[in-house]
Amino acid sequence: MRHFMIVAALAGTLAATSAEARQDKPITNKEPDVVDVAKTPVTDLNLDKTEIPPTLIAALKKPYDLSSMRGCRQISAAVTELDRILGPDLDLPQEARDRVSTGRVAKWVVSSFIPFRGLIREISGANAQERAVLAAIQAGVARRGFLKGVGAERGCKYPASPATPAIIQAKALERHNSDEEKSDAKPIPSRPGRTGRPLGRAR
Repeated sequence: MRHFMIVAALAGTLAATSAEARQDKPITNKEPDVVDVAKTPVTDLNLDKTEIPPTLIAALKKPYDLSSMRGCRQISAAVTELDRILGPDLDLPQEARDRVSTGRVAKWVVSSFIPFRGLIREISGANAQERAVLAAIQAGVARRGFLKGVGAERGCKYPASPATPAIIQAKALERHNSDEEKSDAKPIPSRPGRTGRPLGRAR
């Protein structure tokens, strides 16, 4: 109980920072940071509901509607908006999607310490909200695939149609370069000398 209260209190202090920092995070993003880990008990109590974007609500109601899709530009804009909400589509390199991280494991470990977690989620309505979010995500994915199919039939270019091998290769190269930049940006730790001090430091 004490553990639960401590983590819940920590979540409260970080909630405002979390909302601002993750404003543009796709709804399907499963890369939890330290704030996500701290907020696990709060989500179990249904105090931090994920708001379903209006675009996904519209997809739930009319997933195959083409009334506003007059040309490739409209289809491209609609697909881009869904990409922003849902994250990368399945036609892009897999390394850009579904990566296992220490953050996910940490969140699972924290949540495993909460007794009667499943019961709490059902009583609070957290599971019902989660099911609603998943249904909206599925509708959004279906609509994105449908729009890309329509775009391909009309001869539209990516993202209004599926990614071509050239685009997939470019995305993979972009990902590779980004990983290299992050690796180069990491500071190189100094090597201690015989005295225990970092090399090159004056006594």
